[in-house]
Amino acid sequence: MTNALSKLLETSDTILADGATGTNLFNMGLQSGDAPELWNVEAPEKIRALYKGSVDAGSDLFLTNTFGGTAARLKLHDAQNRVAELNRIGAELGREIADQADRRVIVAGSVGPTGEIMEPVGSLSHSDAVEMFHEQADALKNGGVDVLWVETISAPEEFRAAAEAFALADMPWCGTMSFDTAGRTMMGVTSADLAKIVETLANPPIAFGANCGTGSSDILRTVLGFVAQGTERPLISKGNAGIPKYVDGHIHYDGTPELMGQYAAMARDAGATIIGGCCGTMPAHLRKMREALDTVPRGVRPTLDQITAALGPFSSETDGTEETGAQPERRTRRRRRA
Repeated sequence: MTNALSKLLETSDTILADGATGTNLFNMGLQSGDAPELWNVEAPEKIRALYKGSVDAGSDLFLTNTFGGTAARLKLHDAQNRVAELNRIGAELGREIADQADRRVIVAGSVGPTGEIMEPVGSLSHSDAVEMFHEQADALKNGGVDVLWVETISAPEEFRAAAEAFALADMPWCGTMSFDTAGRTMMGVTSADLAKIVETLANPPIAFGANCGTGSSDILRTVLGFVAQGTERPLISKGNAGIPKYVDGHIHYDGTPELMGQYAAMARDAGATIIGGCCGTMPAHLRKMREALDTVPRGVRPTLDQITAALGPFSSETDGTEETGAQPERRTRRRRRA
């Protein structure tokens, strides 16, 4: 399928994605427990500012403010009947900002998890999940997004339902899972598992990878796990700006812009093509990431020791793939210096 993102991938060595949505909106006044998607209608100037902040910082791609845009998530705010409106307007605001840029900028329609547990463990059926994702996908398409982008998924069943829904919407898509539980998603999926899952889909993604998780070191280990499977699809890395800590009653991420610049260059060298930030990542971080991708020469694929030396320790000893034999090679410091 020919589309704007595929064309950009053909001509760009690396694509810089955006940073956090929630972190930036909280800094604009969003209150905990409020639905960010309602701001698409109630505070559109702030959503334009969110998008423009990424574009001005150098992002080639940004996600719409529609992460919680399924009927299941909006129901928590008595807005389940506003799926079409909130998603379409979130996309239209993004299209407006992207079209004002002096370069090609990709608008990706963000689709988050439903928040429900799928059968057989939970009560959400495959058909109902597909219907919800399809409703959101159609609205994002009508708003003018270039590509759909499902993110922070933990269950393979939900990933498959999204893929089916996006085929019904006749839209290209990308997909990421969050590997935040000792190298696995909360539902036990490893990097090796996801690399295999995408190849079983009738409607595979343009690119796949990881977002959020527990820090920049961990997500690079996950990227190496994808690479170890021999995948030829472009890989996505959208890591958090460090580790969250409570400071004066608020969540603060300790990753500096300089650290995120290092992360971006190492993510590229590890094998990622689409690189961005997740929680805690602000325009200041993105500017350093843009600078690093533009000025730091491409290097060899980093070892696990090199990753931790530059970005800090992993949150767990393993990446969850040991029993499959697919874990990235760990070299000693002595061998690394040789």
